[in-house]
Amino acid sequence: MATNAPPPPPSGIDTLPAQLTTQQFTEVQESAEFGELRRAYRSFAFPLTVAFIAWYLLFVLLSSYAGGFMGTKLFGNVNVALVFGVAQFVSTFLIAWFYARYAAGKLDPRAEAIKSRMQRETGA
Repeated sequence: MATNAPPPPPSGIDTLPAQLTTQQFTEVQESAEFGELRRAYRSFAFPLTVAFIAWYLLFVLLSSYAGGFMGTKLFGNVNVALVFGVAQFVSTFLIAWFYARYAAGKLDPRAEAIKSRMQRETGA
């Protein structure tokens, strides 16, 4: 069943009226409020990214160069390498969950405030 109806207008946090100019976006980017948002994001994301990459590289290096240690059986057919591998998945999900909580509590309200201010300034 075909229809010629136009698609609904986009909505959501990432949509702003077309009336905003490059100058307005530049002013927001240079504002203290946006700087705080960027700082809050970076102070969370960068250290956690470095820690996760170090954790992952530890797993890879141990797997490559410490085969005896990684092959150590802990119980039954479960060895250190399997535990490290499962821990990689668990830590990935924990980081994603932790970031979602952090973003909802600290980043999203600041981003929404900036978006609201921009919309007020354009009359949207």
